[in-house]
Amino acid sequence: MTTFVELLLGGLSIGSVYALIALGFVVIYKATEVVNFAHASLLLAGGYLTAVLHDDIGFWPALAVGVAGAAAVGAAVELLVIRRYRGGDHSVLAIVTIGVDILLTTELTRRMGTDVLPLGDPWGNGVVTVGGVTLAQTRIAAFVAAALLITVFLLAFRFTSWGVSMRAAAENPQTAALMGIRLGRVSLAAWAVAGALAAVAALFLTVFPTPGLERATSLAALKAFPAAILGGLDSTTGALAGGLLVGVTESFATGYQSDLSFLGRGIGDLAPYLVMLVVLLIRPAGLFGTKEPARV
Repeated sequence: MTTFVELLLGGLSIGSVYALIALGFVVIYKATEVVNFAHASLLLAGGYLTAVLHDDIGFWPALAVGVAGAAAVGAAVELLVIRRYRGGDHSVLAIVTIGVDILLTTELTRRMGTDVLPLGDPWGNGVVTVGGVTLAQTRIAAFVAAALLITVFLLAFRFTSWGVSMRAAAENPQTAALMGIRLGRVSLAAWAVAGALAAVAALFLTVFPTPGLERATSLAALKAFPAAILGGLDSTTGALAGGLLVGVTESFATGYQSDLSFLGRGIGDLAPYLVMLVVLLIRPAGLFGTKEPARV
């Protein structure tokens, strides 16, 4: 029972981090209807800036620079690439983001080399034990930070002028533009917010028990992509639910891997995609996604 509780809490913690990344996918999609495959490079950029600066200026200032830097990279991608092709085929734009991801990831991995970069977080390898259940302090911090950020985002999305503009642009961009909403600003802000969320997620993906930031860290965005899809790519609530579901599934599949040996090795890495396929077979639009009306 103790193992079950530890795996559940650990899954909820890492799932909340996946939810931050998935929320970035959703925000960009709602603003531009583009699936952003460059999200992994935004995550890597934020983590890299934090890692290289924390020795010189301290952890919290370095994290602030990492978040601001990833937001700036996201805004630059929108301004220099996406905006030039606005009004074009969204499938083509998605492919363009793949090229952007390859370019940014190649440059960042060239700078990192084969090194594993610590981010200098204040939690270290400390653990908390309550009633026989042991959980790393970094996992608790990840859950609390993700919960606060997601709550702030949802409140801003619901009550601020930016949130209203975002929802209007997602509902009907042509009408929103006619009503005076500047779609360019909405799109720019969405990419910046997605970059900032990715930078925070990079922190909690690279702290204990993970040794640090490395080239493979960006692959975590690929685990968050199923979370965005199965939750509904146009649903902010779905991103949260999808992230938690993927995190818990991955945690249990990895923790009980010896009992699932008949499914092959590495089932924990495959589990999120299996869950996504099962959900999409039942609900093609995702758990909370909007079902597109079809005229017959």
